[in-house]
Amino acid sequence: MREKSWLRDYGLILLTGAAVGIAALVLTAAGNPKNMGFCIACFLRDIAGAAGMHSAAAVQYVRPEIIGIVLGAMAAALAAKEFRAKAGSSPACRFLIGAFVMIGALAFLGCPLRMVIRLGGGDLTAVAGLVGFIAGILIGVVCLRRGFSLGRAYPVRSGEGTVLPGIMVLLLILLLAAPGLLKFSESGPGSMRAFWCVSLAGGLVVGVLAQRSRLCMAGGMRDAVMLRDFRLLSGFLAIWVTVTIGNLIQGSYDLSALSQPVAHSQYLWSALGMALVGWGSILLGGCPLRQLILAGEGNGDSALTVLGMIVGAAFAHNFGLAGAADSVAEDGTYVVGGIGAAGMTAVVLGFAVLLVITLTHLPKKEEN
Repeated sequence: MREKSWLRDYGLILLTGAAVGIAALVLTAAGNPKNMGFCIACFLRDIAGAAGMHSAAAVQYVRPEIIGIVLGAMAAALAAKEFRAKAGSSPACRFLIGAFVMIGALAFLGCPLRMVIRLGGGDLTAVAGLVGFIAGILIGVVCLRRGFSLGRAYPVRSGEGTVLPGIMVLLLILLLAAPGLLKFSESGPGSMRAFWCVSLAGGLVVGVLAQRSRLCMAGGMRDAVMLRDFRLLSGFLAIWVTVTIGNLIQGSYDLSALSQPVAHSQYLWSALGMALVGWGSILLGGCPLRQLILAGEGNGDSALTVLGMIVGAAFAHNFGLAGAADSVAEDGTYVVGGIGAAGMTAVVLGFAVLLVITLTHLPKKEEN
């Protein structure tokens, strides 16, 4: 009985984690940037660039993986009769938090999912991000224990729940039928991409499985701390193990803190950026991947959060807030990347904004 119970509780989440890890490895082999495969923040940033919302030529492409995740989650929710259009849970605050979560992620150069994938490739610079992410989650847990809540969402007309899936369908149509209306990177990370069919299929598989298993990077750590429930966290670890094993088999595992792809060694700001992501994700009720899944299930507030992330990405690149990867100059000098003064200011501002939102959404003390 215990074995059956364990398989029931952990089987699907472990399968999902392994599938995400395999998808990341396959997509990387098919052309996506190394130590990436999947990155919600990076791919939303690329979509913002493809739509002309920022002019960073190296990161512009409509990533079919994002489209697949949302549509896969929607298909799974409809099949399970779990698609429910709802909204009204502090949408403006969610939009703002989503924007700053994206700014924090781009300071680190990756979302929580890419952080795990980078660790699975031996990227030691990602350890700073992991430390910061955990710290941010712990701050968020303290907020939850003090009664923080963005409120409850209410049932709305079904059209509200189809907004983000509809946008994703439109992007796919533009990518395939009217690519001239979009921008495409000719160099840099945005030019590194798997064939669209492979990318879309990978996104669909991840979207379906993540919807059924409720996979969430931030939620796994939150549940482990608050409830001593390690189910979601096991999915997080399954991704890490799968990617590590895959890289070792392929001979692409590189345990180093130097010259890692699309990464920088400005450790303090990597940690602070991911702390902002962790805290914001707890306030939102899920990491960037989970927000895509919830939007696919009909949650209009999560859809608005994703749009906030896209706008945050545009701001990050239009105003020089995003991090720059370490590089090697022509003379062989190692150049440390990271974020500049504007990016540092934006991260600090993000903490201030999250603090204000937290304080204004705590239970009011009863007057005697």
